[in-house]
Amino acid sequence: MAAPGENLRINGERLWDSLMEMAKIGPGVAGGNNRQTLTDADGEGRALFQKWCEAAGCSMGLDQMGNMFALREGTDLDALPVYVGSHLDTQPTGGKYDGVLGVLGGLEVIRTLNDLDIKTKHPIVVVNWTNEEGTRFAPAMLASGVFAGVHTQDWAYDRVDAKGKKFGDELVRIGWKGDEEVGARKMHALFELHIEQGPILEAEGKDIGVVTHGQGLCWLQLTIIGKDAHTGSTPMPMRKNAGLAMARVLEKVEEIALSHAPHAVGAAGHIDIYPNSRNVIPGKAVFTVDFRSPELAVITDMEARLRVAAQTICDEMGLEVEFEKTGGFDPVEFDETCVAAVRNAAERLGYSHRNIISGAGHDACWINQVAPTAMVMCPCVDGLSHNEAEEISPEWARAGTDVLFHAVVETAEIVE
Repeated sequence: MAAPGENLRINGERLWDSLMEMAKIGPGVAGGNNRQTLTDADGEGRALFQKWCEAAGCSMGLDQMGNMFALREGTDLDALPVYVGSHLDTQPTGGKYDGVLGVLGGLEVIRTLNDLDIKTKHPIVVVNWTNEEGTRFAPAMLASGVFAGVHTQDWAYDRVDAKGKKFGDELVRIGWKGDEEVGARKMHALFELHIEQGPILEAEGKDIGVVTHGQGLCWLQLTIIGKDAHTGSTPMPMRKNAGLAMARVLEKVEEIALSHAPHAVGAAGHIDIYPNSRNVIPGKAVFTVDFRSPELAVITDMEARLRVAAQTICDEMGLEVEFEKTGGFDPVEFDETCVAAVRNAAERLGYSHRNIISGAGHDACWINQVAPTAMVMCPCVDGLSHNEAEEISPEWARAGTDVLFHAVVETAEIVE
């Protein structure tokens, strides 16, 4: 298939303007965004995205999980579409680029094709996946997981947030539940552009990360039950301190992850202590341990060892412990042909690049189970993400989207 000429580039200023315009919706308190999934702000961001897509001549599809699909027609009615995109939802204290760059980068691919009056054999579809972050409704990558057949739709609809509101009900409430059957679409390929969310590309001065693999993940939620009691009048030997047990378990998390250095990682980011009062010994602790590794055997080992260690700690302290697997996926190896399209695009355009393993989960990790998939990464300042201070440069955004454009258009096949 013919590759686009190296002189073909996206409009970096237009892309950046779009990123800044989307960032006005669901502003955070410190310069980032709080556009959590299925909130009013999420609905507003979706409406703006749809407006832009329709202005670019695309028709919008919407499935029963709220996944949005903006279609640019191809010349071959029988050719499967090339998909490109990511997600518009954010963390509660999220940045302006995580996920959003991939969606608006996909839109910029369409806009640039229109500018240049280029037709492709395969249709191109820009997708916004629902609830990639998994903050409000666990697990992460929920809707792409339903699309790939990993989760059932009914199970996804029954996910609840901290206030007990169901995913399915909130999807209807904001008006973004479609009629299309989830997963019915067939894909020729999918490409996802994302910020690295790590420090490697910036530290090495590389423009582009060619993502070859994605780390596997295990989210294990632990609930430790002790006994609420007065902190001042309860003798130390008579306490059943769930908070102390949690602290001892978290030391084990660190120890287990370090035993698989350098690629394995582990921590607990979600922690709730009850009743969370200054003068009450915690009677209950609920926390989620996040283990990741590019090797499935390592993830399996870390989870098994944590279960044994936590049970032992709680038994010795006279406490109860419950385990719930709230999320997880196996390590991912992306499609060789799609990965090569990304690497060739970077070389053709003269961008420095390196192979990289994604440390975070992405929608592409699930879609990889049902379609050929690859990812493009650009640097982010200090590797910081899931933080309102998350930052990239316009040049990084442009370079990543240039590579995305070339990989997508080469795969979609230019019609002369």
